[in-house]
Amino acid sequence: MSYDIIVVGSGPGGYVTAIRASQLGLKTAIVERESLGGICLNWGCIPTKALLKSANVYEYLSHAADYGIQVKDASADFGAMIKRSRDVANGMSNGIQFLMKKNKIDVIKGNGVLKANKSIEVTAEDGTISNLTANKGVIIATGARSRELPNLPQDGEKIIGYRQAMTLAKQPKKLVVVGSGAIGVEFAYFYNAIGTEVTIVEYLPNIVPVEDEEVSKQLEKSFKKLGINIMTNSSVESVDTSGKGCVVTIKTDKGEDKIECDVVLSAVGIQANLEHIGLEELGIIVDKGRILINEFYQTNLPGYYAIGDVVPGPALAHVASAEGIICVEKIAGHHPEPLNYQNIPGCTYCSPEVASVGMTEKAAKEAGIEIKIGKFPFSASGKASASGAKDGFVKLIFDAKYGELLGGHLIGANVTEMIAEIVALRKLETTGEELIKTVHPHPTMSEAIMEAAAAAYGEVIHL
Repeated sequence: MSYDIIVVGSGPGGYVTAIRASQLGLKTAIVERESLGGICLNWGCIPTKALLKSANVYEYLSHAADYGIQVKDASADFGAMIKRSRDVANGMSNGIQFLMKKNKIDVIKGNGVLKANKSIEVTAEDGTISNLTANKGVIIATGARSRELPNLPQDGEKIIGYRQAMTLAKQPKKLVVVGSGAIGVEFAYFYNAIGTEVTIVEYLPNIVPVEDEEVSKQLEKSFKKLGINIMTNSSVESVDTSGKGCVVTIKTDKGEDKIECDVVLSAVGIQANLEHIGLEELGIIVDKGRILINEFYQTNLPGYYAIGDVVPGPALAHVASAEGIICVEKIAGHHPEPLNYQNIPGCTYCSPEVASVGMTEKAAKEAGIEIKIGKFPFSASGKASASGAKDGFVKLIFDAKYGELLGGHLIGANVTEMIAEIVALRKLETTGEELIKTVHPHPTMSEAIMEAAAAAYGEVIHL
């Protein structure tokens, strides 16, 4: 079977790439060994947000009296929450199947192995082998999986990764989360909200360590208020699973500690799916667990491209989608602009939410840039007060000389919806003074962005 483009992997990088290729008039096939939509739709972005929404609703009910509403006997049905999450994921995967048909993309089910001359050998579940050839290019979009530490081997029952965390048969009474990136803190929030006793263990000095330090400290404060135990500057040395539960040995700056729990969630990052797909045989260069590519995602081997979690850069769904579109537009003879990796938003969907883009305060200072900082707390926001969501703030960082918006760092309710404004402002090279004069609707949470800019220039009104 011959195609113009063959995409290996159907996550948010792969399926978006395939659709864009079809829109450009290229005959396209996509190879997938599991479910359409990849990890994001089936085991990551979407089902976790469904779980987090269940936690949000339960929290609302638990605090209904704060809003003048009396609710009796509200309880968390763990099994029903899990089922809803899986139903949402399955619905999204079915939606991708519809998009494949709509865009006349052939879906080849099976395990794909790259071969010479832009060809792929696909082995189906029943052992049937198909050989596909791409005239213009093969795009590798095989994604990633949960990374395992040598001293924290996942058994799928007592020591688990994110997949098992969203399909547990029984809600654990006590949970230890190792790692405090987006995956770790989202699951920590979910399980804490429905009544599990949660401990987060983080090797670095702050949780969500890639974020601005003030955001990290605010999230730690908010989590502690919720009853989550947080251990920073700490590392899990071993987990004893010989008994009914787990005994976790943790090294801290004060010595050694032991915590008993039912389940340990390993959330220490991801590992790219590069094994057994033919890279070594073809001579495609891999460095530090990622495929090396140029600015338009071509590997060292002509006709072979790679996008998403298998290449250097942020392992985010929206990044993979953007990379795929740029890649296939370049193949089709268009002139796309290379992706600006300095203007990629990051979002964490715990409560309070975290969203950021651009430079942190520390990074700007280390770069020797003279900066202006504006910060506006949601405690001073009328909409936040009315909503009962006063935790958090907006922090903006400007170049003092030119007014360039260097970075935005938000923590609070719905900030993952607000961050796109800052991404757009940075893309359009809007200055701080222009942002101050941009009228924002009142009352909204987004007013805090304008107010933070005004704070940086000494013009803040409501603080």
